[in-house]
Amino acid sequence: MSRLSVPNLETDAGPSGQVYAQIKKAIGSVPNTFAAIAAHGPAALKAVLAADTVLASGGLTKSDKEIIKLVISEAAGCDYCVAAHSHLAKLVGLAPEILKQIRDGPPTGDAQRDALVAFVDKLARTSGTVSHKDFVAIKAAGYSDAQLVDISLAFATTVFTNVFNRINDTEIDFPAVA
Repeated sequence: MSRLSVPNLETDAGPSGQVYAQIKKAIGSVPNTFAAIAAHGPAALKAVLAADTVLASGGLTKSDKEIIKLVISEAAGCDYCVAAHSHLAKLVGLAPEILKQIRDGPPTGDAQRDALVAFVDKLARTSGTVSHKDFVAIKAAGYSDAQLVDISLAFATTVFTNVFNRINDTEIDFPAVA
């Protein structure tokens, strides 16, 4: 059970309730992590959602964004985000066996995807420190300077939700990871 309380999503008429209504309208339901963040920091959730809007208009594919978020979440040990981003990655077309490879580390057989996984994993495991060799490798895989900005933004928002979910011990409301 989550550590932070969440008001009734249906009856909350305050700032959190307004955010819940927007999320429900956009995606049909309010994930537990969004409910808990909004309950105690609606502006923080709005910032995360605004960052996701920026990323949606950026240069990364939907699968790239989910790969980034999944790799970071796996490195952080955030079970909630691993489940969420595994599910969302399936919805954007990544096969379950590819997701298992991404989570477990062996190459997937797609050079660009594997370069992204390796780069993001390096960022996650070194607090963002990359060598010139790492930089050259991600550029050689075809990622642009603008996409590196998007990778950084996706990284930052994912670290926030990972840390929050670890603090809250957010109850997982996504399908179990196989």
